[in-house]
Amino acid sequence: MRRLFLSACLVLLTAPAAFAEDCDRSDDSQSMMNICADADFQAADAKLNAAYKNIVSRNDQASNKLLQTAQRAWIAFRDAECAYSTADSEGGSIHPMEVSQCLTKLSTERTKQLTSDANCKLSDPSCAGSDAGDDQ
Repeated sequence: MRRLFLSACLVLLTAPAAFAEDCDRSDDSQSMMNICADADFQAADAKLNAAYKNIVSRNDQASNKLLQTAQRAWIAFRDAECAYSTADSEGGSIHPMEVSQCLTKLSTERTKQLTSDANCKLSDPSCAGSDAGDDQ
């Protein structure tokens, strides 16, 4: 009985992947453009997660707590911003693509920011939190 239950769970967990379509950029149907836009977002999100993990590995515990708070707030902002900026197309077939494109754009920008922060040197006046360049 236990094996049957575990087998059923395995089938249920893997079933969505079996039905997932791959992005085919030569297919210009709206449904395929939606799929491709989502694939682009998933790739951008993976890069964002890698950049986040990279900076976490370099930070101390106190900095990581602040980064975690900032990242959670940023994710809430990103999601709200994309909901707002795509509200006009809500209910239309293009809406999922527009949301995915917005999420991709903002996630890519955040990845660049986190990558820059990870490579930042304290003496660099362009670094966040540095007041080395202030004239006050």
